[in-house]
Amino acid sequence: MASDSNALEGLTQALRRLPGVGAKSAARMAFHLLQHDKPGALQIARALEHAVHSVRHCALCNTLTELDICSTCANPARDRSKLCVVETPADQAALERTLAYRGLYFVLMGKLSPLDGIGPHDIGLQKLFDRVLPRDTLGETPVAGEREVQEVILATNFTAEGEATAHVIAQALKSRGVQVTRLARGVPVGSELEYVDLGTIAHALVDRR
Repeated sequence: MASDSNALEGLTQALRRLPGVGAKSAARMAFHLLQHDKPGALQIARALEHAVHSVRHCALCNTLTELDICSTCANPARDRSKLCVVETPADQAALERTLAYRGLYFVLMGKLSPLDGIGPHDIGLQKLFDRVLPRDTLGETPVAGEREVQEVILATNFTAEGEATAHVIAQALKSRGVQVTRLARGVPVGSELEYVDLGTIAHALVDRR
């Protein structure tokens, strides 16, 4: 009985590692899988094991893929002069669903957060800089007209950490002559001004077209 309890507790603790899942939710999931859906539990286990061993980072954009180069980077129809920087693969997927962007991406896999001990070396900043400003065999960086990437679009989240990350990237790239733009902020479509927070209205005025 003790070993059964340990196994159940281990499953519950493992489920708690998922974002937004607390102790009660994890226990409810564990009981459901073991009581009502053991085949589903085995399917999840196999899928997790396969993904952990098969998924890697794209050599160019740093997103998650099973290939050395992801399908987006390998697509010759994408506009290679534009590079959109996002925090996570989920953010990349959200932008793709808009069907409004046909350039390439770079996924940082995080954001700067000094309070959490996450600095420039803990996310993909250096890999991003190497992607935008590749060096030739002599160690020289090509001039603006010769670079593949002509515009870097910063699409990090509008949180304190996301803004700080965007600022660091912008300062580093602008100092090297790279055109850097920031995703605009504004009033959501379909909303009424009286119910929109003041910060959003202020940014909408500043970023007006």
